[in-house]
Amino acid sequence: MIFLRDNILLREPLRPEHIKPRLLGHWGTCPGITLVYAGLDKLVCETGTPTMLVTGPGHGAPANHASLWLEGTHADLDPALTRDTAGLTELVRRFSWPGGFPSHLSPQVPGVIHEGGELGYALATATGAALDHPDLLVACLVGDGEAETGPTAAAWAASRYLDPVHDGAVLPILHVNGYKIASPTQSGAADDEDLLSLYTGHGWAPRIVDVRGDYHDPELSPDARMAEALSWAHSRIRQVQEAARNGADANVPRWPMLVLRSRKGWGLPAESGGAPLEDTVRAHQVPLPHAADDAAELADLEQWLRSYRPDELFGADGVPAPDILACCPTGDLRLGANPVTDGGRLRRPLPLPDVRPFAVDVPEPGGARAGATPTAGPWLAALLRETETRRDFRIMCPDELESNKLGAVLEVTGRAWQPEPPVAAAHLARDGRVMEVLSEHNCQGWLQGYLLTGRHGLFPCYEAFVSIVDGMTNQYAKFLKVAAEVPWRHPVASLNYLLTSEGWRQEHNGYSHQGPGFINMMLTKKASVARVYLPPDANTLLATLEHCLDSVDRINVVVAGKNDGPQWLDLDDALAHCRAGAGVWEWAGTEARHGDGPSADDSPTGSPGARRPHPDVVLACAGNIPTVETLAAAEMLRRDAPGLRVRVTNVVDLLTLPPAERHPHGLPDAEFEKCFGGAGVPVVFDFHGYPSAVHECLHGRPDASRFHVKGYIEEGTTTTPYDLLASNGVSRHDIAVEALRRAEGWSTRGGELADRYARERDDILVELRRTGQDPVAISEWTWDGGR
Repeated sequence: MIFLRDNILLREPLRPEHIKPRLLGHWGTCPGITLVYAGLDKLVCETGTPTMLVTGPGHGAPANHASLWLEGTHADLDPALTRDTAGLTELVRRFSWPGGFPSHLSPQVPGVIHEGGELGYALATATGAALDHPDLLVACLVGDGEAETGPTAAAWAASRYLDPVHDGAVLPILHVNGYKIASPTQSGAADDEDLLSLYTGHGWAPRIVDVRGDYHDPELSPDARMAEALSWAHSRIRQVQEAARNGADANVPRWPMLVLRSRKGWGLPAESGGAPLEDTVRAHQVPLPHAADDAAELADLEQWLRSYRPDELFGADGVPAPDILACCPTGDLRLGANPVTDGGRLRRPLPLPDVRPFAVDVPEPGGARAGATPTAGPWLAALLRETETRRDFRIMCPDELESNKLGAVLEVTGRAWQPEPPVAAAHLARDGRVMEVLSEHNCQGWLQGYLLTGRHGLFPCYEAFVSIVDGMTNQYAKFLKVAAEVPWRHPVASLNYLLTSEGWRQEHNGYSHQGPGFINMMLTKKASVARVYLPPDANTLLATLEHCLDSVDRINVVVAGKNDGPQWLDLDDALAHCRAGAGVWEWAGTEARHGDGPSADDSPTGSPGARRPHPDVVLACAGNIPTVETLAAAEMLRRDAPGLRVRVTNVVDLLTLPPAERHPHGLPDAEFEKCFGGAGVPVVFDFHGYPSAVHECLHGRPDASRFHVKGYIEEGTTTTPYDLLASNGVSRHDIAVEALRRAEGWSTRGGELADRYARERDDILVELRRTGQDPVAISEWTWDGGR
């Protein structure tokens, strides 16, 4: 696959024109992957254990493709990849070819739930796949280069979280072949004793499988050694599970793992052109890279390929020899055909509880106080209760559930934990469905594996620290984008982030905890995948979570607060507002006071054909704290500038802002104008995150320069809430000043008022720095209902 475009079975002498113009792929890891795949095939044939393989070294994809072709899974899903000369030629040509398979694993490849393009995430993903699949064996091949990454180092904690009663088993296989692209690996440089000590300390029962020698005794052959090790691991797994499931063993299980030592690029010529090849860094990627241009390298390549004796392995028609095909499992027991690897086939819609019993009673806007996440917590607890028997919904969280006021879920299920709990610990349970670990990488990997094998989940996280998994999210977004283009892939439940402890209430933790940049990262993803929601209160959070947990093939980012604050919408209005994504809050603006001007737009909330004058300024907001500040500014202007026509628009779905041709949630032009006014109307937009995110969304809208976006501009410290807002220019006083300066004809008329607001802001800042707290008029502000 790496080298050839034709003459696949070497039925004629190898010539330069048989070589691909671009040689891509990593040969060095392929022999080890092939050995593991063949060993797992043998184990499955002997035991009937449903098994899947998560392959960390993704650029070793030729090994996976070869095994999938041999077992017939490729042909099942693509008739062009038949098990004969034509099908094998097509497979080999497609590898690393335009329009074909990429050089690494991808969603186009059967059996794949992890690409391996960005190293470090295989073991956590494999663990997520094993959760709540009690009969499943998930083998996970971890490269020794990959083992040097931080995410992999954290992922070894899986041994302390897998429940032998309700979960399947993960069998890690650390593939130690000694080299990365250009330097030795740490594992390759370690001796057996060090490796055994390391992984014993991580809670595993490790075993060395060394296949580097030349074994002539069949009982010592690499295949025999791998088969014996896999049989030992399988027996140990079954012993652990049977003891736990029979109630005979409450001890912490020590799951087996294997350390496979092989030669780098095993099978290569020892040297070429006087330089060593096998078991060196030159074996890592493409050895013999000049075979098409160098006659000596071409001869070495042909000798190497013929050393596998293709005439013995394939018949005249290219069909593999019967004894080789007999080594493969059949039906759904094939590693590439296991139904869990196309988890959408198994996904069932969640039994989402009715949100009404959990909603906040809001008799009028601002007429109640509540916290968004404390309101959502009991609803999530009810969902956990509804799925208790099904066990297909979990919460993965970096040790922050109670900090983010979602502790109600712990009344229904515990935190998954296998060791004996410390005396002071609470809510720990071996069968718990809350996964708390202080590793965002683990939470992300666990959830990806869980979703891609047919289940549902939620990832609450501190907003500032979710960016730790930017790379993983990026890879997963690409996986979803490509998977949606693969005809045989079924939709999977969406990956849902609930970002709490958001930056505007991290004034007590300070600058390091203030970081809304995850939103910006999501805006770079495909419109078919990315969603960003900023519910302004508790009822809109309920409505948003209900929608997100019912969706498929998306990455939903929901940003919500945890502290008590004013509530704006009753549940019916919240549901309608979330369906629209953005809307005018008639009760908050002053347009209704002025019925004497021309209008070009209809009321978005009034009766059909209702008319209103153009606003002088639109105050827009997205996010719970920006909503409070915007409404406080609107109230100030209502009181002090009664002639100013103010429209207040709230945005809950950030991706209603782009034009409809750029994003499927984008508002049509007419609806956009209803929310934000027509050409020339200034919009002061108070945004939860970085202003650049809104500007990026607005790109392509007519007259986008009329939007003046205020947001987080990297100013912060340990201070009071108002000081943090004012230092970033997003306080109620800053918004009111901006509105007066931007509204046509008001920069002069309202100049004195704007100066007064600025002085009030500065006086508050002086006083709070003296007292250490915000004035009551700020901290206990309530909406006056327009009175």
